Amino acid sequence: MILLCVVLLAGGCASLPEGYERTETHALEDTASTALGLAGQDALRAHAGQSGCRALPGGVDALAVRMLLAEVAERSLDVQYYIWRDDLTGRLFANALLRAADRGVRVRVLIDDVGTRSNDETLLALDAHPNIEIRVFNPVASRSFRVLGMLGDFARINRRMHNKVFVADNQRAVLGGRNIADEYFNASSDLAFGDLDVLTLGPVVAEASRAFDAYWNAPASLPITALMGRQAAASKLDTLRATLAAYVEAQQDTAYVRHARSTGAQIVAAGTGDVFWGRAQVFVDDPDKITRAPEDDKGHLLPQLHRIGVQLRSELLIVSPYFVPGEAGVASLTGLVGQGVRVTVLTNSLAASDVGAVHAGYKRYREALVDGGVRLYELKPDAIAHVDAKAGDRPIGSSRASLHAKTFVLDQRAVFIGSLNLDPRSVQLNTEIGVICESEAMARDMAGQLTRGIDKVAWRVERSTGAGGSARLVWTESTATGTMQYRDEPGVSAWRQLGIWFLGLLPIESQL
Repeated sequence: MILLCVVLLAGGCASLPEGYERTETHALEDTASTALGLAGQDALRAHAGQSGCRALPGGVDALAVRMLLAEVAERSLDVQYYIWRDDLTGRLFANALLRAADRGVRVRVLIDDVGTRSNDETLLALDAHPNIEIRVFNPVASRSFRVLGMLGDFARINRRMHNKVFVADNQRAVLGGRNIADEYFNASSDLAFGDLDVLTLGPVVAEASRAFDAYWNAPASLPITALMGRQAAASKLDTLRATLAAYVEAQQDTAYVRHARSTGAQIVAAGTGDVFWGRAQVFVDDPDKITRAPEDDKGHLLPQLHRIGVQLRSELLIVSPYFVPGEAGVASLTGLVGQGVRVTVLTNSLAASDVGAVHAGYKRYREALVDGGVRLYELKPDAIAHVDAKAGDRPIGSSRASLHAKTFVLDQRAVFIGSLNLDPRSVQLNTEIGVICESEAMARDMAGQLTRGIDKVAWRVERSTGAGGSARLVWTESTATGTMQYRDEPGVSAWRQLGIWFLGLLPIESQL
């Protein structure tokens, strides 16, 4: 008991460092003469004042774009993520950043401490490179007793940075829903997230860089060396470089890496041919959001979306894997239906969800949404088998599908792509970022991709009236031979449903 008390005190009483040296830095602006700055200049001149947006729904495409940008960057790479795993794609990513730094590229990496569950020694080794600096957002003070430190400082540690940003030479930016881990890039044999990023060029990239700078220079972003109170020896960096290089070399002939290389070559050949042009804006939470009360919406992302100037008249498509709309969200969506707007929502089914507690929060609003006229769909766990995708872009093995993309299509005139889930955690607790691309051509294309074949990859949740006049929810599945209906949540056991029912009794909605 004495030892336990000592450990609890050590974890709960640790404090963050103070008085450390930290230099404020900003995105480099003199990058027009870089390869990325020169590429696409004809298209930018032809679309003066507009930005280019290219959706990246394929996991391999999304990884190849990041690797390609890291390879051709000449001046800077700014990287901000919630999760960065030590797996195949995580190591490919780390090796690409290290190679860029070895060429003289300035690399700034900002990661969320809790989401990444960082290996401090690896971060210190990377930070030992003269061209790489690592900062950690809102870190746990105790590095030896991290779980206890999180519990002892829960109110602060509960507020996380969920942003995903990758900016190369301040000329190209990738934003969206993907973290850096195998399941986000179709490289996992267990789980395949259906996700979405967007590659941007033009004026909107500077907005993404300013958003990154705001977080990089925020008081909550601590240098890893200040947090650890020391620097790594140069030999640690040499060892890490050799380890990563050997690992990447050993992966060169694997089917996944070969396809990623081929995809990268195709992207280079396509140039700006697949880019949609129009006005684009970055919307981002104020990093100081984590210091304010959750109900204080000053600087919040969601209210900012009202200023985009796209007045909904006919259609709203929402893709949100973690969807807990609350009473206000239900009223807003059903109110739009009452005004003649066709509202369609795609979220995870219980069988596809990777966070059961979120589903427990979502299901209490399901009936009100359906009764209010919202077209509600839930993704099937075998959705991958029904997707018309390139063979090489399918996940390794027989992965279970789970939705992770966060996107809205407004009136087939504008598209939002970002990290924002429509749940209390994203809206009130964590920080988020996204981009609105105002392009009718892109919006029509995205709407077509989302709605075409939706009945094959998702169950339609509807209200059905039985012979006795009683009404209940049913899950409708479209098959080659017709339709089938399920009276209970399909694809899950009674025990799983019971567990979700119990979670629904707990007062945890504000944390979902």
